[in-house]
Amino acid sequence: MATIDGNAVPPPSKFLALTELPRALFELGSLAWTAPWLMAGPRGDGHPVLVLPGFVTTDISTGILRRFLTAKGYEAHSWNLGRNLGPKAIGREGEKLIARLEEVHALTGQKVSLVGWSLGGVMARLLANWRPDLVRQVITLGSPFAGSPKASNVWRAYEALTGDRIDGDHTRKLREQSASAPPVPTTAIYSKGDGVVAWQNCREGECANTDNIEVYGSHIGLGVNPAVLNAIVDRLAQPEGAFARFERRGLGRIVYPSSGHAH
Repeated sequence: MATIDGNAVPPPSKFLALTELPRALFELGSLAWTAPWLMAGPRGDGHPVLVLPGFVTTDISTGILRRFLTAKGYEAHSWNLGRNLGPKAIGREGEKLIARLEEVHALTGQKVSLVGWSLGGVMARLLANWRPDLVRQVITLGSPFAGSPKASNVWRAYEALTGDRIDGDHTRKLREQSASAPPVPTTAIYSKGDGVVAWQNCREGECANTDNIEVYGSHIGLGVNPAVLNAIVDRLAQPEGAFARFERRGLGRIVYPSSGHAH
């Protein structure tokens, strides 16, 4: 299972960090010529999907992802909590985020799938552990829910902007909760080219209802990366209550370097 302190790894290299923006722009640009591939296949069943943005970003950053999910037949919802500044946004005990999940559930009458980007994915895991009765599944995108939080190029910015020390008691408690796999199907999508957080800390440990999917790409481009979008809708298409690990078939053997758990 994932831990919060074991197997310490260094932050991503300066080269990966400095090339984040041009790589993300390439990923965004590739959406146009991969659109036929992305739109092929079955439509979704219409169930609600709540999308959580990454650290310091807002719902604007997830707009393309949510529009894509809507086009594929899902009811995509923004988190409506402004800029993601950790507890400042979701409440000290996550009460604002829990209220948003309850609101989406009440609107639709269905369990909600959660898609969280970076810090948003950490929060999605927390939310699924707090209210598993309302959550259908969790998908995280480059979310460092395991390992040391200092295996990141933005941990100092996190402390400065949120007012929370990453080694403080409250933050440590939340980290321990997010490192624990939720009792619902959970998929971690990550890239070894991540220039913001250590990819090793974005992988789920061996568990009956968890999976990992590796993609090529940057951290800040994960929400517009065609391979990521395709993997998300593959996971969302699973029937409620059923779970099967991701299969790299055909083109997927090239697009996805690996999937599953390391042994």
